Amino acid sequence: MSPTPSAGGPRFDLPEIDAFTRPYWDAAAEGRLLIRRCGGCGRAHHYPREFCPFCWSENVVWEAASGAASLYTWSVVHRNDLPPFGARVPYTAAVVDLAEGPRMMTELIEVPESGPRVGMRLRVAFRAPGAAEAAEAVKGAEGGVPVVPVFRPVPA
Repeated sequence: MSPTPSAGGPRFDLPEIDAFTRPYWDAAAEGRLLIRRCGGCGRAHHYPREFCPFCWSENVVWEAASGAASLYTWSVVHRNDLPPFGARVPYTAAVVDLAEGPRMMTELIEVPESGPRVGMRLRVAFRAPGAAEAAEAVKGAEGGVPVVPVFRPVPA
């Protein structure tokens, strides 16, 4: 297990928030998942881009996603040397199919003892910063440490 990063040390789990992605991160802080939808071809995509990755149209808008998804694939990570992931192992990295169509890389939480299974129904959840991260945010990171979307299984 890697040591916890020192204050001010590099973080490899935090996105760079800019003016374009700010609505996505603000929505996540409110417990809402946003995707982008193209006005040209009508297809939804994730991660947020300023153009459609399918038809290259710049006519794309933010849209609220339902938060429903199914598990496409996953991997249980037992070793990760990048701070702060080493302190989180083991964790389940996943790719999910959102109900709206796009695939999204994420983390699977509250995995049942029987383990994940392809196609399992999932629901979005949001991981808020912990106490150490919140203290780091106060030190001056503009906008603080973001709330990130993760997914949990829907009870059968």
